Amino acid sequence: MPIITNIDDLRRLHRRRAPRMFYDYCESGSWTEQTFRDNVSDFAQIRLRQRVAVDMSDRTTASTMLGEPVAMPVALAPVGSAGMQDADGEIKAARAAERFGVPFTLSTMSVCSIEDVAEHVTKPFWFQLYVMRDEGFVDRIIERAKRANCSALVLTLDLQILGQRHKDLRNGLSTPPKLTPRTLLDLSRRWGWGLGMLGTQRRSFRNIVGHVSEVADMSSLSTWANDQFDLQLDWDKVRKIKEKWGGRFILKGILDPEDAKLAAEVGADAIVVSNHGGRQLDGALSSIRMLPSIVRALQDRPNRPEIWLDSGIRSGQDVLKALALGADATMIGRAWVYGLGAMGEAGVTRALEVIRKELDTTMALCGRRDVNTLDRDVLLIPKDFEGDWQG
Repeated sequence: MPIITNIDDLRRLHRRRAPRMFYDYCESGSWTEQTFRDNVSDFAQIRLRQRVAVDMSDRTTASTMLGEPVAMPVALAPVGSAGMQDADGEIKAARAAERFGVPFTLSTMSVCSIEDVAEHVTKPFWFQLYVMRDEGFVDRIIERAKRANCSALVLTLDLQILGQRHKDLRNGLSTPPKLTPRTLLDLSRRWGWGLGMLGTQRRSFRNIVGHVSEVADMSSLSTWANDQFDLQLDWDKVRKIKEKWGGRFILKGILDPEDAKLAAEVGADAIVVSNHGGRQLDGALSSIRMLPSIVRALQDRPNRPEIWLDSGIRSGQDVLKALALGADATMIGRAWVYGLGAMGEAGVTRALEVIRKELDTTMALCGRRDVNTLDRDVLLIPKDFEGDWQG
């Protein structure tokens, strides 16, 4: 087994093992990819305050997310087509998360269905919803998530229309891949991946196929999906979905203080400060740069939702920086997908181990023993990091 010391080790293995179109799907942003890059580089601008001669024993990274105990305040974010990074990928990631003690979120656009995942785990997981124009589909998939005992619904707000992702267009991205001369040449070099896919029947969007009358094959699936994202999604619809769900409700894709306030008004239990990993509005500020203003906007509200951060986290140090800037917890996407694409279920586990080790060690060297006590005092923040961006 290769020696894995950080998340980038997993990324490099993922690149070698997975077909190019699926690696590129993970490792890309929209348009110029400015926001995709800034999500990572802005974390690097924040430095850490070293403290010495403090008691570093009895440390803990344990916390809670929506009242659920977690081994560390990190959840696996929803990622579409994860089952194309490695066979049965969503099942493997859910099992790894359950054993490690962190939440797993299943995407609407997953390869493994809600029912597939529910059959392979013993504890509740979360389900992420994209709002489609077909209200019957939305109602049915919410009911399926309830029957599967999902403990929270994550509603994504920042994908009513797809940001243009040049790599996906050039690669002809599809799930499963279309067998063109170019893709056949690429797949011929990925024997391990191919053998895994031959051994499973889960190779399409199983939350949709068989559950929508208009979708009879892969060509009709593509047409249906591209036409279905609800352009008219507004806060009234968000309220109605919350009422239909009736349980813990998370709103993902908040990147503005005013939207954070509106999310609180509709009764979100948690919001996720996120720009969809830089895959939607290119030119938007990074999630970590927007976090402080959103924390300030909600700090005095009664029944304040939990504030989580997603987009750009590649290490335990990034998790620590987000928590110290006011986030209650975090979500990781690419970090766990690198692990899945590199080493399957073991790779997801290794990604979580790496992040927890980095979080624990960095916390100790900053003079803290409990992850729940992290605050801005452990950081050194550039003066212009929270500068006055004029609207």
